Formats: sequence, C-alpha cells, structure tokens
Amino acid sequence: MTGSTGAGNSRVLIRVGDVEIDLTGSQKEVDAEMMNIRQGEEWSTAIAKVRSARETAIAAAIEAAKKSGMPDRGSAFRSLIENSTLTKKPDQVLAAIQYLREVEGKDDSPPRVLKQLFDDSGLTAPDNLSLYLNRLVERGFISCPPGSDGKNRYAVLTPEGRAHLDRRSGA
Repeated sequence: MTGSTGAGNSRVLIRVGDVEIDLTGSQKEVDAEMMNIRQGEEWSTAIAKVRSARETAIAAAIEAAKKSGMPDRGSAFRSLIENSTLTKKPDQVLAAIQYLREVEGKDDSPPRVLKQLFDDSGLTAPDNLSLYLNRLVERGFISCPPGSDGKNRYAVLTPEGRAHLDRRSGA
C-alpha cells in the first residue's frame, strides 16, 4: 500500500495479487472512496488474500518444524516474518508469541525464549523484551490468561492482536 500527495491531490495504491485499488483525488475524495471500498467485495478479497498468505506462511513454518524436529525453527520464524513483511519490532514480537504458541505449541514464552527465537532466526531481538510485552498488553494485543498471575511469559494474542497482525502482514 502506498500513498502520496502533491499539488492538493492524494493517491492510494494497494496491490494484493490480482486485486488493485488505485485512488487519486483530493484527500476528502480519496477518504470517501476508501470508505466505500472497505465495505465492498474488492476490499474483502484483498484482505482475504493477505490473511491467506499469512496462514500459508504459518502452515509452511509448522510443516518445516514437524519435518525437521524443530532444529530449523530460526529459518521457519524468519520466513514467517519476511513473508508477512513485519518490519517493526513490536509486530515481530507479536508474531514471535504467535509462532511459539501456534507452531511450537508452547504455553510459556518468557523473554529469554523469545530472544532465543530471534537469535535462531538471525534477527535482532529488541533490547528490552519485557518493555515490549508490557506495551503490547497496554495496547490490548496480548493478554495473560487467568491463573497466570499476570505474567507476560504466558501471553496470548487477543483478537485485537490477531487483527493487528492481519493489517500489518503484507502492508
């Protein structure tokens, strides 16, 4: 998705597979048309393709993990991050929690386990993972299940967290 302005005009260009949305006009016109598109089938199709690509990347990571007995977890996680074009560290931390829970089936992912996943993948882990986890809780993207005493090591993605990754993937 790209956007630009010039001489009072705005432009939004979104390409997902064979779906292309190209809007040009004043900011007000582009915003109005974007609202219409988001309610239509073309938008639903584009979002479905993004979700499908992310699910395919997760399925490939699961398959790679099963075939290799988990020693290649780093490349599977890196592939998920790269295929989903998650470039921001908070999004990568959110994806790491999802990966550990859904691919590896882990219920406990303390910061040292998250850091090891980043290290295994060759990606740089954030310096203060606990801070990232706290911020993701504050934003409502992860929560701690009952009985976990509010410890971030047991964090799970909330529906808002999943929706956020859906929006970020491929954007």
